[in-house]
Amino acid sequence: MEMSEIKQELTMMAKRLADFRGSLDLENKETRVAELDELMAEPGFWDNQNEAQKVIDESNQLKESVETYRKLEGVYEDLEVSYELVKEEGDEDLFGDLVEGVRDLGERLNKFELHLLLSEPYDKNNAILELHPGAGGTESQDWASMLLRMYTRWAEGQGFKVETLDYLPGDEAGVKSVTLLIKGHNAYGYLKAEKGVHRLVRISPFDSSGRRHTSFASCEVMPELDDNVKDIEVSPDELKIDTYRSSGAGGQHVNTTDSAVRITHVPTKTVVTCQSERSQIKNREQAMKMLKAKLLQLKLEEQQKQVDEIRGEQSDIGWGSQIRSYVFHPYNMVKDHRTNQETGNSQAVMDGELAPFIDAYLRSKIN
Repeated sequence: MEMSEIKQELTMMAKRLADFRGSLDLENKETRVAELDELMAEPGFWDNQNEAQKVIDESNQLKESVETYRKLEGVYEDLEVSYELVKEEGDEDLFGDLVEGVRDLGERLNKFELHLLLSEPYDKNNAILELHPGAGGTESQDWASMLLRMYTRWAEGQGFKVETLDYLPGDEAGVKSVTLLIKGHNAYGYLKAEKGVHRLVRISPFDSSGRRHTSFASCEVMPELDDNVKDIEVSPDELKIDTYRSSGAGGQHVNTTDSAVRITHVPTKTVVTCQSERSQIKNREQAMKMLKAKLLQLKLEEQQKQVDEIRGEQSDIGWGSQIRSYVFHPYNMVKDHRTNQETGNSQAVMDGELAPFIDAYLRSKIN
């Protein structure tokens, strides 16, 4: 990298930081942080623990954005000083550090820009992720279990917490269906990029003839809603609630009581199940959150009449409807058909390296 290129990069970075400052509304966020700090210092702040936790979460999220921006701004200013020193003295060691610093800041700015893109109403929420295999029996059920591992690894890499809300094992291998709750700031904002049908092409480990098979599985992602969300109201008269004995993984306690809960919203025929807790009451509370998330999704579809955006552009779980293809034979490639983002390292993707695909999708929705 030449000095002229470095200067050009620094000029572009200055413009990006100015744009970030505007979209971040930095001064108002800093004012809000001060207000929340005063609120947390008041006597009786912990009298209502749920409300107190919401205040703390809001404060932490605001501070993260503000502090990250300030750090990036500080790094940029240091690079400006280094640039002037190299320009005056021509120090080779300092020049190498400058080049490395410019590249590193560029990557950090890209990551921060992606963070700022997550500004839609529910982006900051936890995510409810469901996986359902398509036609094909054991083949597609095994593919669904591979996706389950992929998303679990991705979430753990982000520092998110993963809870299994519902799990129905396959007849021979894999899963018939699974529902996860992925907890973390912006979990839904990131994972909404994964909604849709995922297609696998490989030599089947279940085929004694070693033939190539194509399998499909759908991924549905919804935001977890707060208990007091006013977007969705559900009347008890519209619900059919059943309890049954849990059948999934979770220890020997699972099969001892009828703790699993199935809720059917009669008007829309929407069904949710939860069996993650020992307590029927807790399973019921979580199932209601899942139901509200699904009803919100239906409401958005009705309002916007754009099923492809709300439900990840999915229709039938089969040919022609996939958002992404994973090819393990006769070559290795993972390609997203919405953005044309692709990689030849399919194993890395299956190990949870989804950042390039999520990044490309979110930017495509803005550009």
